Amino acid sequence: MGPARWVLHIDLDQFIAAVEVLRRPELRGLPVVVGGRGDPTERGVVSTASYEAREYGVGSGMPLRTAARKCPDAVFLRSTDRRTRRRRSR
Repeated sequence: MGPARWVLHIDLDQFIAAVEVLRRPELRGLPVVVGGRGDPTERGVVSTASYEAREYGVGSGMPLRTAARKCPDAVFLRSTDRRTRRRRSR
């Protein structure tokens, strides 16, 4: 038998929402939903949701319109691509 192998599983589902709250402190404590172009009246899905939004039943993969019905006071933000996130984090 060889050396012990470790598997590390990290849930980063809420990570993007947490980064947005760090960038915009006024969002702290508010339900934040990231997905699509940030407009729940348009077609798109939730990429991630803050823990505050999850308390209303909002989760990844959910249509933005459904998320808006479940949590009408949520702050909806546009999804950004990897290059934009990398550039913003510098």
